[in-house]
Amino acid sequence: MSLRPDQALIAEWIKPRSRVLDLGCGDGALLAYLSAERGVSGYGLEIDEQNLLKCIGAGVNVIQADLDAGLADFESDSFDYVIMTQTLQAVRYPHRLLQDMLRVGREGIVTFPNMGHLSCRLQLVFKGRMPLTKALPHQWFDTPNIHLCSVADFERTCRALGIDMLQRATVDHTHRSGFGMRLFPQLLGEIALYRIQRGGQRPKANPSPP
Repeated sequence: MSLRPDQALIAEWIKPRSRVLDLGCGDGALLAYLSAERGVSGYGLEIDEQNLLKCIGAGVNVIQADLDAGLADFESDSFDYVIMTQTLQAVRYPHRLLQDMLRVGREGIVTFPNMGHLSCRLQLVFKGRMPLTKALPHQWFDTPNIHLCSVADFERTCRALGIDMLQRATVDHTHRSGFGMRLFPQLLGEIALYRIQRGGQRPKANPSPP
């Protein structure tokens, strides 16, 4: 069973036999891989009916749910990890969902498109238009994204919410990393990946590539 490079990186961050909740799990590929290869158990939350059918076909435990309604149905510390890939920017209250993730899970893993990427900056400066990139392919009027942010925005929000950033990686639209992205993640990373936890659980450290 193969994964995209970014999903493979997420899988490396998850310990075997953990309990995982995947928010906006899509077709369930990541959960199916984690179950088969790392003995992980857990659930996916998904709203799209076609993706729900794909999850069921892949043997993934999935619940139809709207993330804007929050995670009140789950008790605190129910999971070891709560994953949210490419969904943070599409929910109504991302800061609340981040806090809810870390109530339900001991750690969170979040990925999102980086609005601070060089191509976005250049399009805003020279064209005066909302950027169109391979990581952000939608026009302003039909985009599912509500709250786009940059690497700097996300890290500032984490600090304001008392969230510790344990690891960070950035990749391009093909989900591959490189030296330049590790050196200048805010400028050259198209998609950001973070492993986070509630503040105060261990001494804080600056986020760094794995």
